[in-house]
Amino acid sequence: MTAAFSWPARVYWEDTDGGGVVYYANYLKFLERARTEWLRARGFAQTELMKDPGVIFVVANLSVDYRRPARLDDTLDVTCDVALDGNVCLQFAQSIKRGGEVLVEASVRVACLDAQSFKPKRIPAGIVAALHAPACRQSDPADARGMAPDRSISREGVSPK
Repeated sequence: MTAAFSWPARVYWEDTDGGGVVYYANYLKFLERARTEWLRARGFAQTELMKDPGVIFVVANLSVDYRRPARLDDTLDVTCDVALDGNVCLQFAQSIKRGGEVLVEASVRVACLDAQSFKPKRIPAGIVAALHAPACRQSDPADARGMAPDRSISREGVSPK
């Protein structure tokens, strides 16, 4: 596993039930966003990966342990530890914390697929190399533009543009 990546999140009304507690399925959204921001912090925007080298990532398996509730306006820390799982999958160990308190722990297996055929496809070498590289920048949830650092990916690896 690599060093944990951390992404800050806040709980809004839309995340909660009538009692101001995060609805169980919405924790999955926080986990998904953190995985996306993990990729982005390493220079990969999912929209660009769909175009070249033509890959997408999908959840193949998910296990979640709910320990404590998050509530309206809580500030959360969503983490990702990532490991290669064969040539096609990544294994994410994720948690959602409030302060130092663990609220949710999840194990998420993500598969790399060809963006056109949806058949399994080898994870591009550049992403494999990024597993062991530090993040290019800490992800900022306010950065809604989807801009990744100026890098490109090829079968050989990551290269500056």
